[in-house]
Order: sequence, then C-alpha cells, then structure tokens
Amino acid sequence: MRRSKENNPGSIAAPNDGLRMGGAKMVKDMEQNQRRALSSINQNIIGASLHHSGVVNKRELPGKDEFCNKKSALEQRSDTRSLAVERVSNQHHFLEDTKNQSELAVKPGGLDDFEIVDVEQCGEGNDVTLPMFVKHTEAVLDETNEMDIEMEDMENSIIDIDCSDSKDPLAVVEYVDEIYAYYKKTEVSSCVSPNYMDRQFDINEKMRAILIDWLIEVHYKFDLMEETLFLTINLIDRFLERCTVIRKKLQLVGMTAMLLACKYEEVSVPIVEDFVLISDKAYTRKDVLDMEKLMVNTLQFHMSVPTPYVFMRRFLKAAQSEKKLEFLSFFLIELSMVEYEMLKFQPSLLAAAAIYTAQCSLFRFKNWTKTSEWHTKYTEDQLLECSKLMVTYHQKAGSGKLKGVHRKYSSYKFGYAAKTEPALFLLDP
Repeated sequence: MRRSKENNPGSIAAPNDGLRMGGAKMVKDMEQNQRRALSSINQNIIGASLHHSGVVNKRELPGKDEFCNKKSALEQRSDTRSLAVERVSNQHHFLEDTKNQSELAVKPGGLDDFEIVDVEQCGEGNDVTLPMFVKHTEAVLDETNEMDIEMEDMENSIIDIDCSDSKDPLAVVEYVDEIYAYYKKTEVSSCVSPNYMDRQFDINEKMRAILIDWLIEVHYKFDLMEETLFLTINLIDRFLERCTVIRKKLQLVGMTAMLLACKYEEVSVPIVEDFVLISDKAYTRKDVLDMEKLMVNTLQFHMSVPTPYVFMRRFLKAAQSEKKLEFLSFFLIELSMVEYEMLKFQPSLLAAAAIYTAQCSLFRFKNWTKTSEWHTKYTEDQLLECSKLMVTYHQKAGSGKLKGVHRKYSSYKFGYAAKTEPALFLLDP
C-alpha cells in the first residue's frame, strides 16, 4: 500500500516526467478538495484507472509556474511544521531541566539576561539576587537546625533522676512522671484566693501568721510527719476562705485542722485530749469535735490535695540535694507558709523557689540546672519574684516577733539551717 506523500515535499521533483507531473496535479486536487463530503467527490475520479502513460485524467496539466508556486507553498508549510515541532521539543527539555533543578537563582537585567544558576554557586561576591522563597527556606532550615541542636544539648544535660530507683517498687519509676503531671494539673484546686482575708471581719493577716507560727512549734513538739504540717495549713486557709470566724475561735480552727491532717497522714494520731491540753484547756473536747464536723462539711471532705511538700520531694531529687540543701529549703518554705502574701504563688512554684533560693544561699551564686528546670517546669526568671521575698524573710527571721520557724531550724536536728547566710545578692536590681 502506498503512503500519501503530501507531507513529504522532498519527493516532488522537476516537471520533466509526466507521471510525476500527474502526481503533483493529484496533490493539488487533494489540497483543494480536503475533507469534502463523500457525495461531492467526482465519480469519474473513483472509477478512473491508472495508465502506464502516467495520465490521471483528461484535464489540462498545470504549467511550470503554477507547479513551482505550489512546491514553494508546500516547502514553507513543511518548514513551519518542523519549526513548531522543534519549539515544542525545546520547551519540553527546558521544563524537564527546570523540574530537576532543586534551587534556582535569577540574575538581574531583564529577560535578555535570564540565566539559570545553581544557588551553591552564588557567593557573597556575586551579583546574583536570590529569590525570596529561597532565602525564606534557607532561614527556616537554619532555625530548625539550631533548635534541633539546642534540644539535643538539653537532652544530654538532663540527668535521669530515677535510674537509681528502678528496682524500688515504692518509687514507682514506671509512672512517677504521670503522678506529678497530675499534681501539677490539679494544684489549682488546692489554692485559695490571695485576698480572702478581706471577707473576714474579726481576724487579719497578722493573726493568721501568729496561728501558723504556733502550729509549727506544736507540730515539732508532737514529732509529726512533714506532710501533716503542710496539709494543716492548707485546710486552715481553705476553711477561712469559705467561712467567717471570730477571733477567739481561730486557734480552735488551727487545732482541728491539725487533728484532721493527723488522721489523714499519720500512723499514730494524737488524741483529742492532747490538743485540748496544748491549748491550755481553752476549748473542750466537744468544741473540737463540733469544729471538726463543721470543717469537713465545709470542705466537702476534700482532703487529698497537692501541697508544696509533694513537689519539694520531687524537686529536691532533681537538684540532687544533700541534707544541708534539704534542711535550708524546708526552712525557707516554712518561713513562706507563715506569710499571708505568699498565697499568690502556687505550691509547685513555692517549692521550686525555695530550692533555688537555698542553692543560691549555699553556693553564693545563681544555680538552676537544666534538670531542675525540666522537672519543675519553671525557668530561673519565673522564680526570681518569689525567691526575692524568701530572701527578705530569711534576713529578718531571727529578729522578728515570730521566731518559731527560726528556733526549729536552729537546732542540731535540722543542721542549723537557720544560721545560713541569706542570698542577699538576689535582691540586687
């Protein structure tokens, strides 16, 4: 089967041979009759037979000038098609190269100077201007790399404080972090309003301070657990926030709160008569039991709250403390528990600030490790306000009227922690 040579102008020669001239004539007729309906096609052409003489039909053959014009038109069409194909091919290769190029830069100077340059070749001395998206991407990548390096350094500097207790079932290493995460989440429920005393008409902040200072001495004489003291103070503040109390009943509130805390924390609980005796018989047994009913109903038996003590134990472990640091930290936080203005700080912040202030007092410089920051969730800047107040309380502890805490921590049992010099340099602006 012969192919149509319409698109192959190179096969058309000079009009010397009749067969080839007839072929050119057929090409002419085909161009004029392209895409006509089948019914309009000349039936004589369909039925015509091809003779050896090369004559296609009896119509007059075209002249030489007409043939040359047709030949030039066909060659021009062929050249146009070839140019279009070449352009499409070049565009395809350009798109492929652009797709494979990961980072591009454009030299300024208009379209005539357009040039694709690898970003790595663009030095500081080059006059190549980087696109904004390239600069932004590089900045984000650099920032991400710096953050990754900082996180790696932080992880390397954080000590695993529970590795030594992995075989101790009481340390609950497997879920101790979840326990303290829960404490941190619920500590707000144990806090009271820092201005609840405004609703009391017969007592004030100084009376509260006298009561707490006295209860610290009672706690020391009864040789009770440390948890008991912190729960006692929490129960007093939460009760006074909800109920107004007259002045002569304030000591009864404090005694009853300690009785409730002993029932909750202690193994061997002091009897009611012991509290009556310690109050110099200012109240009867019935008074204590009636106040106990009133307090538990007012607090709705909500006794299990995270006090500063539970955070102190965890944060001291993170600080890798020794006895000297532990005694000084508890001395500072007990001084703070006496002060009404310290109610504005959450228990975890009080505990962290006490340890930070104690470290500054012992080491004589600011010391807050990445491990302590990781476990307390407080930075050094967040502790400074509370820490400065603790330094002022430490400074006047031995000269003020309320010396119960100072006497307690001036004993051999507590390592003479009260005699440590306060970190006055923290007060400097």
